[in-house]
Amino acid sequence: MAEPTAYDFTLTSLQGETMPLRRFAGRPLLIVNTASKCGFTPQYGGLQTLWSRYEPDGLVVIGVPSNDFAGQEPGDADEIGAFCSRNYGVSFPMTEKLHVRGPETHPLFGWLGREGGVLSRPRWNFFKYVIGRDGRLAAWFSSVTAPGSGRLQKVVENVLRT
Repeated sequence: MAEPTAYDFTLTSLQGETMPLRRFAGRPLLIVNTASKCGFTPQYGGLQTLWSRYEPDGLVVIGVPSNDFAGQEPGDADEIGAFCSRNYGVSFPMTEKLHVRGPETHPLFGWLGREGGVLSRPRWNFFKYVIGRDGRLAAWFSSVTAPGSGRLQKVVENVLRT
């Protein structure tokens, strides 16, 4: 049996629609656990910039709201969507609020943690996971690495070229 890839998981969009990652097969992904009331929340702006810049080349940015860290994503789907649109012009896909750690961890984040090792498991909001065109984890970055950082952009550009 083949090893699972990111494309084997299904999420639900912020609008309640089924979002199989298989629909993005062959396209690099940047998956980020997000929150609206966090010191890192301004990174939404940087994520939108990455999406605008690299989406024509195939990159898919996916925001995954989570309330797992200090209750920093208390809103419902409508509140989250309105906040992201109003404050940061977010147009990239967003999922429903999910658990990214603990006993109710979504299977995608369980897989990301196994693939990247224990240190890659989200320890706060805005952990970033770059998935290559093959569906494998190419790199991960902690909250302190901004979306506009040279390190992250270099990895994104590398997965877009392969």
